[in-house]
Amino acid sequence: MVSVCLTTYNGEKYIEQQISSILFQIDLHDELIISDDSSTDNTVSIIKSINDKRIKLYENMKFKHYTPNFEFAISKAQGDYIFLSDQDDVWLPNKVDIMLEHLKFYDLVVSDCYIVDQNLNILNTSFYNGKYNRSGFIRNFIHNHFLGCTLAFKKKLLKVILPFPKYILSHESWIGLNAEFFFKTHFIKDKLILYRRHPNNHSNTFKGSTLSLKQKIKYRYYILKNILLNQINLKNGKK
Repeated sequence: MVSVCLTTYNGEKYIEQQISSILFQIDLHDELIISDDSSTDNTVSIIKSINDKRIKLYENMKFKHYTPNFEFAISKAQGDYIFLSDQDDVWLPNKVDIMLEHLKFYDLVVSDCYIVDQNLNILNTSFYNGKYNRSGFIRNFIHNHFLGCTLAFKKKLLKVILPFPKYILSHESWIGLNAEFFFKTHFIKDKLILYRRHPNNHSNTFKGSTLSLKQKIKYRYYILKNILLNQINLKNGKK
């Protein structure tokens, strides 16, 4: 069973296209979990109008940030394989099948993607610019290479990634670093989504970090401490 975890906030412009691209390629017994962070536009009504039993909508959430919203959506996943999705991208038709094939051998898989504008015109043919040797805990601890909307992972990761630490800034780096530390990860060359960049994006992937060097060091210490706590808890049977 596949669980797709999609978070929304005022995404009325693109949400129907994204949902259609997902439902097209998941099976009837799979699920699309949508957690809406109190949208004030027509996002929720558009989702409800699709009227598909695979959609499990959680509305009136009050997270005010996409990271806790993703944590909630992931906590509701029942599938053996969990895919993450933004509200404004488009999944290419072979995404699920290709990712599942790689998940036979790895615990977390990251795909490449096309970077497109709001009208789906291609801006860049590769998010990773053809450089796929991105695995490794130290490499990603220094600089995160995990793009959340391109991740898929096995359910067993939930025992280390949930609950999220209180002060993490990015769900993708937290999930990716735990996967690197405890499991097997793999970056693949396949471009499986149209990664839409537009003026209203809520993620800050292209904006760069605004943290000072001191804050970056402190944050990485915080992440490492929580990963090591996970290791201790696993050894003591607390997870």
